[in-house]
Amino acid sequence: MDQEKDAAAISRRKFVSSVGALGAMAALPISANALGSINATENTAILKSGPYLQAPTFNSITIRWITHVPCFSWVEYGLSADKLDKQGHTTELGFHETYNTVNGIDLNGLEPGTTYYYRICSKKIEVFEAYKMTFGDMYTSPVHTFKTATTKADKFSFLVFNDIHDRPASFTHLLKFNEDKKHDFVFLNGDMFDYQTDEDQLVNHLLQPFGDMFATTPFFFSRGNHETRGKFARNIPDYFNGHDARFYFSFQYGDMYAIVLDSGEDKEDEHAAYYGMVDFDNYRKQQAAWLEKEIQKPAFKKAKYKVVFSHIPLFYSGDWHGTTHCRQSWNHIFNKAKIDVLISGHTHTHGIHPAVKGQHEYPIVIGGGPLQNKRTLITVEFDNKALNLKMVDDSGKTVGTLTV
Repeated sequence: MDQEKDAAAISRRKFVSSVGALGAMAALPISANALGSINATENTAILKSGPYLQAPTFNSITIRWITHVPCFSWVEYGLSADKLDKQGHTTELGFHETYNTVNGIDLNGLEPGTTYYYRICSKKIEVFEAYKMTFGDMYTSPVHTFKTATTKADKFSFLVFNDIHDRPASFTHLLKFNEDKKHDFVFLNGDMFDYQTDEDQLVNHLLQPFGDMFATTPFFFSRGNHETRGKFARNIPDYFNGHDARFYFSFQYGDMYAIVLDSGEDKEDEHAAYYGMVDFDNYRKQQAAWLEKEIQKPAFKKAKYKVVFSHIPLFYSGDWHGTTHCRQSWNHIFNKAKIDVLISGHTHTHGIHPAVKGQHEYPIVIGGGPLQNKRTLITVEFDNKALNLKMVDDSGKTVGTLTV
């Protein structure tokens, strides 16, 4: 087993060193058949990307989009397509947010398990002076729908992607094996990118390939170690919501209580690659303190299924510092909390590892890697009887299952 773990770690390290040369493959043409498509009537002079749904709860959701030019933006929504009688704004200190290009508008006070209709609106600001405001063209999207999370669900499901590494064509390829099934949400479990360059990378390699899918199906974004790298890494929180604008958080769907942890970088903070500009050890300890409180919440204790996501798995990932420090910081808490499963990525070698008494007393699911014959898609389905997880490879073959 140690030899297998070491071989997997060496394989992954070789991949990381060569991924820059492979990065040019990322901009392959994307088929829209399974991913939806960008509406041909959109005013692309204003809208750059979106809308996309974030942070769904029983009574709230965040709607995000990006414009090319500074705008005044809002959301119109309601319970039917012909009666969008409510407006949502981002408001702080008495101001509606305006003259910005990155939008994240929270809709609160919603009903659980309810379908809402909405559209986004952005009005270009030509002149913004103290006593003069001049507006230009306005973009109004088609009407989309979203459904709030439900407190009670006989059945629901979600998809998990991990370690795409700037290869957006992989989304299209893997979704072919989903057979156009609808899911309650999508979970992006780290390393969607190789390193963070700019806003266009987020749009071209993630948001746009999914087209209209994310306008109706929310996704959760879990940060991988590669999302901590590059000049734009400190900007990406502006584009995604977990809850409370953090990369570690919890959320609920029906009888499932999910915890998302940010495993950070995979090397020591003092490693030369970071130039003294990171402090992930203390960040993981901070999450451990939060986690101890989280597992004491009545909703967590009451939940039928307890699922944890961490990009770096606590075992089966070699002996790099990130793995061992995550294990030291969190594993005893997972065991104490009796979690049902940990879902991870990072190693580029898929596997479903059963619980081991005295070590990790919960199964660990690890998704595959970015290259052909390594890619995987994970589907998780819940009902009032069981949690069923299935992993398929990029030929559509089932390579692992788990039932709780």
